[in-house]
Amino acid sequence: MQHDLIAQARTWLAEDPDPETRDELAALIEAGDTDELAARFAGTLQFGTAGLRGELGAGPLRMNRSVVIRAAAGLAAYLKAQGQDGGLVVIGYDARYKSADFARDTAAVMTGAGLRAAVLPRPLPTPVLAYAIRHLGAVAGVEVTASHNPPRDNGYKVYLGDGSQIVPPADGEIAAAIAAVGPLAGVVRPEDGWETLGEEVLDAYLARTDAVLAADSPRTARTVYTAMHGVGTSVLTAAFARAGFPAPVLVTEQAEPDPAFPTVAFPNPEEPGAMDLAFATARRAAPDLIIANDPDADRCAVAVPDTSVEGGWRMLRGDEVGALLAAHLVERGATGVFAESIVSSSLLGRIAEKAGLGYEETLTGFKWIARVDGLRYGYEEALGYCVDPEGVRDKDGITAALLVAELASVLKEQGRTLLDLLDDLALAHGLHATDQLSVRVEDLSVIADAMARLREQPPTALAGLAVTSAEDLSRGTDRLPPTDGLRYQLEGARVIVRPSGTEPKLKCYLEVVVPVADAAGLPAARARGAELLAGIKRDLATAAGI
Repeated sequence: MQHDLIAQARTWLAEDPDPETRDELAALIEAGDTDELAARFAGTLQFGTAGLRGELGAGPLRMNRSVVIRAAAGLAAYLKAQGQDGGLVVIGYDARYKSADFARDTAAVMTGAGLRAAVLPRPLPTPVLAYAIRHLGAVAGVEVTASHNPPRDNGYKVYLGDGSQIVPPADGEIAAAIAAVGPLAGVVRPEDGWETLGEEVLDAYLARTDAVLAADSPRTARTVYTAMHGVGTSVLTAAFARAGFPAPVLVTEQAEPDPAFPTVAFPNPEEPGAMDLAFATARRAAPDLIIANDPDADRCAVAVPDTSVEGGWRMLRGDEVGALLAAHLVERGATGVFAESIVSSSLLGRIAEKAGLGYEETLTGFKWIARVDGLRYGYEEALGYCVDPEGVRDKDGITAALLVAELASVLKEQGRTLLDLLDDLALAHGLHATDQLSVRVEDLSVIADAMARLREQPPTALAGLAVTSAEDLSRGTDRLPPTDGLRYQLEGARVIVRPSGTEPKLKCYLEVVVPVADAAGLPAARARGAELLAGIKRDLATAAGI
C-alpha cells in the first residue's frame, strides 16, 4: 500500500506543470509522509454544489493546475459531445491564489480542443461572468473562485450557455468526461489563440445594473461598503456612481483584493468577526446602512443602525433582506414568479401569495433557483439574491446592493428605516424568525453519522413543539428531486438538516412563526421566537449527536 501510494505520487509528479506544487509533492515523497500523501491521493475532487472546490496543493484531492487542466479537458469533451465544437467559452476569475493561472490553463485547453475561449480582462465579480455568458452568446462559462471559503481554497464553477450553473445530468456527464481524460501530455495546450476581453464587457454589465432601479426613485441612502478583500470594490462603486447614489465610504483595510484575507478568519460576512471593521467604520461615518460583498461579490450582506444592540449596528439575516427586497419589488409593481430554496424563510411565499404572484421552492443553490420558469426574483438565506434574472441568472451582490440602497432611500424619504419595514412584514404575515445551527468538521464522517442518527431516530419534539412530519429528502418529493437532507415540520416551526455542498459543514436551518396581533406585541413575539429557536437548536444538536 505504501509503495503504491509513493508510485502514484511519482506518476502525478512527473506530469505536474506547476513548479510550486511539484516542489511541494517532491518534498512529501522525499520525507515519506504517507499520511499526507494518502490525504491527497485517496480519491479525486468531485463536482458538488459549485463545481470543484478545495484546498490548494498537489494531488487529485487538492486544487491545482493538473486538476484544473483535467477539468477543462473534460468540460471541453462534454461540450463537443453536445455538438458545441467551435463554440465560445467565457472564463472569469477572482483574486485568489492561482486563480489567474487556472483561468489561463482553461483558456489554453479550450483553444486546443477546438473551442473558442475569451477571458475577462482582470479579476472581476462572479456575476460579471454569469452576465457575459449570455451577453456574448457563449456555450459555457467557467468562473475560477472559492467564493467565501478560507484563503487556502480555490474552486472551479461551471455554467452552461443559458447562463446558469450546471445541474444533473450535466454535472455527472462532465465528471465522467473528466475521469476519462488520459495523461496530461495528451491534452493540447497552446501558448495563445484565445481572446482577452476588454472593458466593454464590464461596461455592458454596468449598463445593465441600471435596469434594477426605478427610473424616478430617490438615491439618497449613504453606505459604508466592504469588499472583504475581494474583487467587488471597483465594480460596486462604479455601479453606485452610475446610479447617482452617494459614494460609499470604503472599509479601507478590506477594499483591495488580497488573497491572504489578512483581517478576517473567514472572508464570509456571516462569520463572527468578519464585519467588525465595517461596524467600526460605520460608527465613525454614521451612514444609513452597511453593505458587504463576499470575495467574489455574488453575495450581499446588509447591516443597519440599531440602538438596542451592542455597538449600535445589527447584521440583517439573509432571510430578512430577502423579504425586504421582495416587499420592495411588490411595491414597485413587479410581476412574475418569486422563488427561493427550501432552506429559506417561508415568509417569501406569504408575500408572493398576498401580492397575487407565483411562488416556487427549489433545492438549495442558485443553479436551481435560476431555472424557475418566469422568475422575477429569487433569493437564498445565505445572502444570495437574484434581482435581475434576465441579466444575471445567478446571485448577484452588486445589483442586490443597488436595490437595497434604493429601498433604504425610499424609506429614508418617508422618515422610516429597513427595521420599520420588517415590523410591517411581521404584522402582516406573522413574525418569521430564522436561525442556523452550523457545525464545521475536520472529519466528514461526523456529518454522515449525524445524518444517519437522525434518519434512524428522528426527533418527535423540539423545544416542546411536536414534530408533525419528518421527510427524508433523499427520496425526493412530489415537487423536488432527491437531495441529501431531512425536513421536519413542527407546530409553528420548520427545520431542515443537510450537509453543505461547498464546505465541510453540517447545516441546520431553523424557522419559527409567531403570530403578532399589533405593534405592541412585537417585542414579546421576538422574545418568544428567540426562545423557541434556542430550544430547537439545543434539542436538535442533542438528537444529531453534534
